[in-house]
Amino acid sequence: MSQTNPTTGTATITKVQRPPLHKVILVNDDYTPREFVVMVLKAEFRMNESQASRVMMTAHERGVCVVAVFPRDVAETKATRATDMARERGFPLLFTTEPEE
Repeated sequence: MSQTNPTTGTATITKVQRPPLHKVILVNDDYTPREFVVMVLKAEFRMNESQASRVMMTAHERGVCVVAVFPRDVAETKATRATDMARERGFPLLFTTEPEE
């Protein structure tokens, strides 16, 4: 959106800032079955089988893995829903969020 200043004849351009992004992080544990982790990733993050398997294996090997990056409210909602899905089944699977740098 631009506005022209009538006294100087110059245009002012207003820029809208993008919301800060947050990472959704999958934290590995030794109790949640791999198949269940893949199912949660497919259901909540709309990954296909191979993407979900890669993310699950990265978290398994490294301890954590960034699943996706979203605006803060979306990231927190997805992390909470995925964690709650595991809790309902009695698994300690954990998804967290942190600001992207």
